[in-house]
Amino acid sequence: MPIVYKGRVFSVEETRRTFPSGREHDITVVRHVPSVVIIPIADDGQVVMVRQYRASVDRELWEVPAGSLNAGETAEDGVRRECEEEIGLVPGSVELLGALFPAPGFCDEELIFFRASGLSLPPPDSTRHADDDEEIHVQRFTVDEAKAMVADGTIVDLKTAYALTLI
Repeated sequence: MPIVYKGRVFSVEETRRTFPSGREHDITVVRHVPSVVIIPIADDGQVVMVRQYRASVDRELWEVPAGSLNAGETAEDGVRRECEEEIGLVPGSVELLGALFPAPGFCDEELIFFRASGLSLPPPDSTRHADDDEEIHVQRFTVDEAKAMVADGTIVDLKTAYALTLI
């Protein structure tokens, strides 16, 4: 299948596909590895979110931590890595909540949602940290505060808005 663009985060494929009707159509698909979406819940019941700049929309957004899986990495391992990189805490427990395709009309990325609890500091020798292009501010909110942020338009990230319906 011809890849017409290959970037750091995704690639774009243009090809011809036979549909279930038997007819052929030219298609363009954004190829993206699966991603984990994490709902970190502190011991006091608050949800831990991050505020970070998103160049694609040229603004800072409040989000739950999330990230693409590395090659060969399980979703559960991705949750542990992303939690440590983005919020500086390691979950003692991760619970799979489900998975969705956010934009199946043009992209094959699957978002895998997890609840993470039993959060603790990483070992002192940990080398995990935010990616070079991530400037992350971490803050805790009550579940009601976080859901109110969706209702008032403060949270505009769809994966986060959906994630908050799961708690």
